[in-house]
Amino acid sequence: MDSNEAYSLIDADGQPRSKFTCALSDDELKRCFESMLSVRSFDDICIKLQRGGRIGFSIPNTGVEATQVGAAAALRDGDHIFPSYRDFGMALHKGVAAVEMFHNMFGNGRDAAQGRQMPVHFSFVEPVHFFSISSPIGTHIPQAVGAAHAFTMRGESHAALASFGDGGTSSCGFHSGLNFAAVMKAPVVFLCQNNGWAISCPSSRQTGSESYAIKAKAYGMPGIKVDGNDVLAVHQVVSEALERARSGEGPTLVEAETYRMGGHSTSDDPSKYVPKEILDHWAALDPIKRLRGYLESRDLWAQEWEDELVARLSAEHAAAAKEAEAEAPPGLETIFSDVFESLPDHLRKQGEAVFDLARRKGDAAAGEGAFPL
Repeated sequence: MDSNEAYSLIDADGQPRSKFTCALSDDELKRCFESMLSVRSFDDICIKLQRGGRIGFSIPNTGVEATQVGAAAALRDGDHIFPSYRDFGMALHKGVAAVEMFHNMFGNGRDAAQGRQMPVHFSFVEPVHFFSISSPIGTHIPQAVGAAHAFTMRGESHAALASFGDGGTSSCGFHSGLNFAAVMKAPVVFLCQNNGWAISCPSSRQTGSESYAIKAKAYGMPGIKVDGNDVLAVHQVVSEALERARSGEGPTLVEAETYRMGGHSTSDDPSKYVPKEILDHWAALDPIKRLRGYLESRDLWAQEWEDELVARLSAEHAAAAKEAEAEAPPGLETIFSDVFESLPDHLRKQGEAVFDLARRKGDAAAGEGAFPL
C-alpha cells in the first residue's frame, strides 16, 4: 500500500468500504467499544478534577480512542508498551484498573511512582508492561528499541510498541531509535499518532515530507498510514506489523491519522489556534460513533446496552477517583527510597536530619522522628 494513502476498513458511519473479514470476534469488538467509552469517561472525570483544583494536570484523550484501543488489542501477553502521555486507552484496554491510574493522577502513597511523576505519567508492571511515560518527547523511542533487541538476544517472542505523536518525529530519539531498530531488525512497532498538532504546531509546520509514514523508507523499513479513527483498520495494521516483527523481519512505522479534539493538555486553549470548521469536520468522524455503526450493522449494539455501559463506567470511575483522593500522600522516606539497594551513608544522614526536623516542627509524617530506611 502507498504510504501516503490511509488504510481504512469502515467509513464514518461504520459501514464497510468493501468486503472484508473482521479479525476480531464479537466479544472482542464489544470489548473495544467498552474500552473506548472507558477512555472518554476517564478523560472527562480527569478534566473535571483538574478544573476543580483537585489534581494539577491532565491530557485530553477525546478523539484518539480508536488508535489507542486498536493498537492495544493487537498486543499479546508479554509485549511491552512504551507509551506517549496520550494513551489512556492502551492501559485501560490491557486491564489496568482505573483506580491505579487515579493513584497517579493524585500522586498518593499507592501511586506506583510514589508521587514522583506528573499526573498522566503512568507506569505499570501488571497486568501489562507499561513503561513510565516521559514528558520530553521521543526519549522513549530508543528505549523501546533496546527492549525489543533484548527480546531477540534472549530468544523471546515478545515485541515492543512505541507510541508517540507527530511532534515526536522531530526528536533525536525518533531518528536514533528508527535507525537502530532497522539495522538490528528489532521486533518493535513505531506508532505515530498524527493527531494534527504538537501543542499549537500544526503538522504542516512539523515536516516537509508527504506523510510521516513515508519517513520509514529512509531507515529501510515499511511505513503505512492508517485511518486512526477506524479501530478495525488500526488493529489489522498493527497486528500485521507485530507479526512481521516477531518473525524476524524487523520494525514497521505506522502513521495513524486521527485528531485531538481537546487541548494538548488542561493548560492549553486550542480555541486560540484550531479553526472551528476543522473540529466540526473531525467531530463527524468520531471513532466511537464509527464503531457503534459497525456493531449495529452486525446486531451487536443496542442503545440500552451502551447506556448501561456509560452509567457503569461513570460510576466506577467516580468511585475510583474518590478512593484515590482519600489516600494518604507518599511517606516522607520516599524522598530517599527506590534508588539504591543499600542506602549510602550520606543519604542516610540526610534522611535522619529530615525526619528529625519534621518531628521538631510537628509534622505527623515524621512519626517519632526515626528514619525508617
